[in-house]
Amino acid sequence: MSERAAPMYCPYCGEDTIRPWGDDPDKGHADWRCESCLRVFTVRYKGLTGTD
Repeated sequence: MSERAAPMYCPYCGEDTIRPWGDDPDKGHADWRCESCLRVFTVRYKGLTGTD
């Protein structure tokens, strides 16, 4: 599976009026812009937690 799930709401204001932001073809739509509070944010995968 190559596509990631899109965020469902803005992490700052909680509204669901978010849109892809940016045109970098190498990154795809790595940034998201909230139409309500006008903030731009990135969702980043950090990794898996260990079982130790």
